[in-house]
Amino acid sequence: MSGNVQLLNDTLAAAKSEGRAALIAYLPAGFPTVDGGVEAVRAALDGGADVVEVGLPHSDPVLDGPVIQTADDIALRGGVKIADVMRTVREAHAATGKPILVMTYWNPIDRYGVERFTAELAEAGGAGCILPDLPVQESALWREHADKHGLATVFVVAPSSKDARLAEITAAGSGFVYAASLMGVTGTRESVGAQAEDLVRRTRATTDTPVCVGLGVSNAAQAAEVAGFADGVIVGSAFVKRMLDAPDDAAGIEGVRALAADLAKGVRGQA
Repeated sequence: MSGNVQLLNDTLAAAKSEGRAALIAYLPAGFPTVDGGVEAVRAALDGGADVVEVGLPHSDPVLDGPVIQTADDIALRGGVKIADVMRTVREAHAATGKPILVMTYWNPIDRYGVERFTAELAEAGGAGCILPDLPVQESALWREHADKHGLATVFVVAPSSKDARLAEITAAGSGFVYAASLMGVTGTRESVGAQAEDLVRRTRATTDTPVCVGLGVSNAAQAAEVAGFADGVIVGSAFVKRMLDAPDDAAGIEGVRALAADLAKGVRGQA
């Protein structure tokens, strides 16, 4: 069975044709529970997200700040497994018809088996994977299996990436390029900064693949700012914080839905 890379490509193209950036939400699987995680992903999509990244919780998430680390800890203590990540992708995609990616560090895939992971993700209706710590020069095996199963391979670029390095990364990736707006870990910030706009400009000089910006966006005004220069706006910690701060799971899920609706206005210039 083939994955949904084409659905991802079509979704990003449709947003562009509407003269706006796509809204991409991030939520970890298994948080607050596996069932609750599925509901949260559905709420983000129903609220207005175009795409969701489902995080595979990891015990040493080097790119993630304290908010997502806290959610990962809750999911891991709850016993979340890769099968639960696949279930989250399957059920959220089946319910909404929208593209779902998995964001994961390389070690869990390596242990699980690349062929097994890509086959199962495609079977679940997944659109691809974001691999923040997989070096492009070590990615041939992954890309071979991802291509075979119709999955996007999304690499992360940072403001420190030199132009030649950007070209190497964008030539190997597919779906979109994840542009980290600043050096450091995920988390909400007061401003997204000029570094992000410069990084998008330099990345676009190397590729026609959409460039989506993450790390730091937490409200509609920031989403509108980033949407002014990027093809997609990625929001993670702000969604997770809504759930962590809520008095109960149901309120948290409604908070996710409300934030997605607010951010969706932002990317459309209606904030």
